[in-house]
Amino acid sequence: MTEPGGTQLAATLRRIERAAGALATASVARMDETLPWFRALPADQRSWVMLVAQAGVRSLVQWLRDGGGRADSTQEVSDEVFAIAPQALAQSISLQQTVALIKVTIDVVEEQVPHLAAEGEEQQLREVVLRFSREIAFASARAYARAAEVRGSWDARLQALLVDALLRGDSSDVLASRAAALGWADAPPVAVAVGRSPGGEVAAVLHTVYRLARRIRVGVIGGVHGDRLVVVLGGAPDPLAATEKLLPAFGEGPVVVGPAVPSLDEATESARSALAGYRAAPAWPAAPRPVEAAALLPERALAGDAEARRRLRQDYYATLVRSGGELLETLDAFFAAGGVLESTARALFVHPNTVRYRLRRIAEVSGLSPLVPRDAFALQVALTVGRLDPVTPVLPAPLSGGRGDER
Repeated sequence: MTEPGGTQLAATLRRIERAAGALATASVARMDETLPWFRALPADQRSWVMLVAQAGVRSLVQWLRDGGGRADSTQEVSDEVFAIAPQALAQSISLQQTVALIKVTIDVVEEQVPHLAAEGEEQQLREVVLRFSREIAFASARAYARAAEVRGSWDARLQALLVDALLRGDSSDVLASRAAALGWADAPPVAVAVGRSPGGEVAAVLHTVYRLARRIRVGVIGGVHGDRLVVVLGGAPDPLAATEKLLPAFGEGPVVVGPAVPSLDEATESARSALAGYRAAPAWPAAPRPVEAAALLPERALAGDAEARRRLRQDYYATLVRSGGELLETLDAFFAAGGVLESTARALFVHPNTVRYRLRRIAEVSGLSPLVPRDAFALQVALTVGRLDPVTPVLPAPLSGGRGDER
């Protein structure tokens, strides 16, 4: 068999060169007929595909001239075939779709072999086109790999900037613009989890986060700040349960989840709570992993977190004050008696059942039970903070049926 590029293929090469434009046009027309998703592409992207098809035909000619059509040749198709289109095309059309486009183009070329090949070279040209289709597929894979690498580096940088903006408390406009560049869907609720980074390459750490998040179908944005791994979760109905599925991505130590918020615009609040909880978590060695930032309010308050002090003062101390002085009095006596009901009753000159009733009322109005050691600790810190921090005086709730609501 005569080698491509020899005198017997010169006429075939000239025919292919002359037919390049028509082949590209026919290929795009066939794509429009057989690929519904191609018809839905914007006009600019369809024009890019036309340019790539034309470049592919020219590449076939050059490949033959360089000896790539020989059965023993190791000549590769130049990646410049795909360089003619913007990198944005690789983000709009998947690799699988690109392979479909290549197949359509090759089918059109094969159909034209009787008209393109010089007499007696039809079979040889078909074999050459078959080998070329394989090489062009490899070239497309290389192009997509490079695009993915560039996109991955850029995405990692954007995500790091977004996480940094969250931790600094930047404006919602800054958060929105950076999130939009990442294609963040902002599915509610949104929460922030903070833990220790496992170390190693940042890209590898984040890859583990994304892989685990895909399994549970949760949107994530991750960033490594110093020795901390910060993960923003979106669309998880239960952020704490979702974070538990992501634990293999974190290093050893506590993992703290901030409160769920409606959108990324408000995620700064979740990030601040998670960070404050992460700093205070060593004070509670038996804390679950992961743990909600709200469960660490006592430790956060002792560590100087103003938001935790405010929550303890308003959500617990002020609530007990509004519910009547006998609840605070009973709680003080219960703590002073070391949690012994009978001793508390004697100190208050009431029946033990009265103490039980009041303790149940405390649990109802505050959400914390003095009979549970962890809750009792939180209530003690809340009482201390409430009495130390100046607060606006609060009046007890009016008795049912009384005249406390009259003006």
